[in-house]
Amino acid sequence: MDWVRGGNLGHGSFATVNLAMPRRQTSLFPPLMAVKSCGVVRSSSLMNEKLILEALKDCPQIIRCFGDSFSYENGEKLYNVLLEYAPSGSLADKLKNTGDGGLPESETRRYTKALLKGLHYIHKLGYVHCDIKLQNILLGPNDSVKIADFGLAKRAGGRKENFSGCELRGTPLYMSPEIVTAGEQGAPADIWALGCAVAEMVTGTLAWHCSDVAGLLLRIGAGEEFPEVPKSLSEQGKDFLGKCFVRDPKKRWTAEMLLNHHFVSDYQDFDFNEETENKALISPTCPFDFPEWESPVSGSSTTFASSEYPPESGSWSMTPARRLQTLWIDQFPDWSVTEDWITLR
Repeated sequence: MDWVRGGNLGHGSFATVNLAMPRRQTSLFPPLMAVKSCGVVRSSSLMNEKLILEALKDCPQIIRCFGDSFSYENGEKLYNVLLEYAPSGSLADKLKNTGDGGLPESETRRYTKALLKGLHYIHKLGYVHCDIKLQNILLGPNDSVKIADFGLAKRAGGRKENFSGCELRGTPLYMSPEIVTAGEQGAPADIWALGCAVAEMVTGTLAWHCSDVAGLLLRIGAGEEFPEVPKSLSEQGKDFLGKCFVRDPKKRWTAEMLLNHHFVSDYQDFDFNEETENKALISPTCPFDFPEWESPVSGSSTTFASSEYPPESGSWSMTPARRLQTLWIDQFPDWSVTEDWITLR
């Protein structure tokens, strides 16, 4: 594909990211993409990333890859990978723009659920991301989660080329105990990093507080400390992080198990498109069964619920199928009784 390089979006330790536009608009490629580029002599990680993204192409929570190419620019041969453009930046950017404090717990739950779906898919196909952090979680259209930066990713149980067995990969603040002590970097290490990311979303600060990386690695590997669990988090959220921060990787919950945890399973997420984004997501069972009504007098919001059903069975968060079940009764009408019939003309 013939494309044109645009403005700079960012850079990492070995690659730069720019906007990219196809020279000719076709239905095969979006009008805007991101291109990740580096010199050919140091392109092994970027080539590895492209291969893994192709293997994971069917997951909507993972950034899409549109192919690769070589180019000569400023006297250097570059290797380029064309990627899906995430217009809203990363979760780290969003957190920074919120100012003091973290994200609302409802947003944290939504992002965590989407992130878990992506991780479950990655692990199911036999890969490990190896560098889960908020900077590598991008936000696409409708604030959708896109896991990115697979430069350090590898096959589970394998070892990425060009790395020695004793070299640590990833970001120290997100590393699990087994990485520090034994160099083990499997799917459980991604879950530990996920827990650090969730804690950071809630508080707006890193899960570990330190200024000395070597000292931090010693605390993670040899100590009995855990990343700080936010006090403001709900009991469900604290329990969720407790399942992520298990020092023994064999006892740590998997992405599949965490998807069934109440912290994320109770959150009802919906896929929006142009036809549905302005429509009601769930039909009410009575005039008052709506999520919230705003009082014009006090300016506060009050929740009204149908008096026919207890909150656990008539809540707004129920699925359509479950709500239909609440309308079902076993009693059949007696059509032989005609005293109360009304004639309509």
